[in-house]
Amino acid sequence: MKFAARFILVLLILTVNIFAVEELPAEPAKPLEVQAAVIVCKGMIDDGLYKSIKRRTETALAAGTEYIFYEIQTYGGLVASADDISKFLILDTNKKVDTAAFVTSEAISAGAIISTACKDIIMLENTTIGDAAPITMGAKLEGVEREKTESFVRAMFARAAQANHYPEVLLKAMVSIQVEVWRAKNLKTGEFEFFETKDLPNDPNAYDIAGKELVVKNDELLTLTAAKAHEFGIARAVVQNLDEAIAFLEKRDNVTFTEPPVVLETNWSEEMVRWVSSPTVAGILVMLAMLGVYMELNTPGVGLPGLLAVVCFTILIGSRYLIGLANWLEVVIFAVGIILLLVEVFVLPGFGIAGTLGILCILAGIFGMLIKNPPDKIPWPQTDLDWQVFTNGAMIIFGGFLAFIVLAVVFSKIAPRLEFLSGFSLKPSDTASGGETQKTEIDSLKLNLQKIGDTGQVITTLRPVGRVKFASRIVDAVAEGEFIEKGANVQIVEIHGNRIVVKKNMQG
Repeated sequence: MKFAARFILVLLILTVNIFAVEELPAEPAKPLEVQAAVIVCKGMIDDGLYKSIKRRTETALAAGTEYIFYEIQTYGGLVASADDISKFLILDTNKKVDTAAFVTSEAISAGAIISTACKDIIMLENTTIGDAAPITMGAKLEGVEREKTESFVRAMFARAAQANHYPEVLLKAMVSIQVEVWRAKNLKTGEFEFFETKDLPNDPNAYDIAGKELVVKNDELLTLTAAKAHEFGIARAVVQNLDEAIAFLEKRDNVTFTEPPVVLETNWSEEMVRWVSSPTVAGILVMLAMLGVYMELNTPGVGLPGLLAVVCFTILIGSRYLIGLANWLEVVIFAVGIILLLVEVFVLPGFGIAGTLGILCILAGIFGMLIKNPPDKIPWPQTDLDWQVFTNGAMIIFGGFLAFIVLAVVFSKIAPRLEFLSGFSLKPSDTASGGETQKTEIDSLKLNLQKIGDTGQVITTLRPVGRVKFASRIVDAVAEGEFIEKGANVQIVEIHGNRIVVKKNMQG
């Protein structure tokens, strides 16, 4: 009996000790050591910035970064580019690392789309976020067209809200002006929730119906200061600098940043491509390229205007190719158009099928570059957003064309009177093989030595540009409608500035 009693006593002591050990508090987990990078996103949201963000993100991931801060400072930009960046963050980057939008000034419109695509939003004091209603260049969105565009933008915000746990109805109010939003307290959880007017709860036992608060009126777009964004659950924290943002994440996620974040800026080439691809610069390039072609056609010989046109077209197409808007197909079509035009001018007489096809190919190439499409797909707008991007790009080209027409008219009026414009074409040598003194077309026009009706003799075949001798002077001339062989007699039928047009003199 004594042995049994002692055995039971020992079992009781062991049991008490085991439970005592289990109830001891566990030691806190050691903070995980991590690295961070800052990717700066400033200025207009465009395709160039998307390409840059993608490149810099991949650089940060390759370096073993676990946290990426996207420093946001923008008033917005292109919806399509914002959508590309948003999808890249939500569907790709967020699955690999923790992302935080670090709003340092404003995250307006497309900037708000990018910010909500990050897992967290951290804002500096007195910064703003919101106002994402879509707009279009040169027109006002109304009715069905506005709803089509807004529904797409709302879907982007809904995707971000669901992926990163932001109040979806508040993000919707940043897009559409007719959204009225209330805030009511959930009596079970003690948390505030947001509702559109049509979705307001009516159970006083579940929500504080009497204390509900109108936070967005139905005639305003939602734009929030940092303090309000934090209060409404959009911003995770409001800080004074990046160090405080890091400290917030260290405490919340139980991590330690081993060293200051590496800051990844856009490089000079990316900024240059973004600048060249901007709507204003693109319109100017179109204007200058077309003006160069016009001046070259009115200035026989290959000179500075032709070189200007080539350079402008190269920059325009190259920038589109680098940001992904121009595929090899559009570039090839454009190049074929240029070749057909050159064949028409220098090989075939008159202006016919080759010239027409050349112009059509050039237009097809340029307009194809306004649409983002895979290389194996025909460049044709597929969605409402594609049509909006295409329309905006077409308006840029149209604006450049109108500016070209104005400058072309001005050039045709004043060019013959301005001596410095004579340098736009290459001049032949002053001495001919027979010892005759040659005068260029510009010199002849300036001295008023040639006029409509004058006759001369072709000394180099006009294809359609060549040289014609009038009396004792030799000038550049352009054949009208056909090639004219060497030795033929011709007559001046038109003089446009410094461009002389001739035709065969049938009487000669």
